[in-house]
Amino acid sequence: MLTDILTVALKEIKELPYLRRDKSRTNMFTLLIFVGVFGIFLPLQTGEEWVTSPLALLFSGWLPFMLVGTTMVDAFAGERERHTLETLLASRLSDRAILFGKILAGVIYGLAMTLMCVLLGLVTVNVAFGGDGLLFFPLAIGLGILAVVLLISTLASGLGVLVSLRAGSVRQAQQTFTIAYFVLFIPLMVIPMLPEAVTQPVLQFLMHTDFTTIAIGAGLIIVLLDVVLILAALARFKRARLILD
Repeated sequence: MLTDILTVALKEIKELPYLRRDKSRTNMFTLLIFVGVFGIFLPLQTGEEWVTSPLALLFSGWLPFMLVGTTMVDAFAGERERHTLETLLASRLSDRAILFGKILAGVIYGLAMTLMCVLLGLVTVNVAFGGDGLLFFPLAIGLGILAVVLLISTLASGLGVLVSLRAGSVRQAQQTFTIAYFVLFIPLMVIPMLPEAVTQPVLQFLMHTDFTTIAIGAGLIIVLLDVVLILAALARFKRARLILD
């Protein structure tokens, strides 16, 4: 089964943006702009704090969610529009191999793109501000970045695939994912509007709690969400239903 999963993942990766043969110049130009903004411009604006503060952790969490989710909505809806879904479902590949292969492709994509930007940002900061010595992430932040990218890439890939399974077209899938994206970030928009009597105890708790404890707690919540999304995708993936749809 592992070989089948890797086969599906490799097929999916070849069809990802920037790797498709069609419109390769446009895709490459988009890639250069993307890398330039997130790998050079933002680190230059941030300065040495890029490697000394948890800012890189926040960046490495937001970036793969945006990248992977908006890409993986094409996983099944795109196959349906290109009329290749029937061929894929008629293959000897098991349901789980197809599903996990597509999710794995999204995770690899998120890891590769985010880490490329993070490493380029590290080089940028050292060239611009590293006159007194090499600037590098503390071990805890470096390991945290790897963990965050992996967990968020899995979350975004699982959500994107689940949305794609239910969507009739890529456009519908993109719209649904956008709604889900805003729903997930509603707490961030609502918190500043809450009265001080509500937010103050929470802020006091966070300020007096060890950062490692908070990070582990957040990580466990994301792991739980990853598991829930993957189980939901497994429950939704029914070969006969997809063929009929």
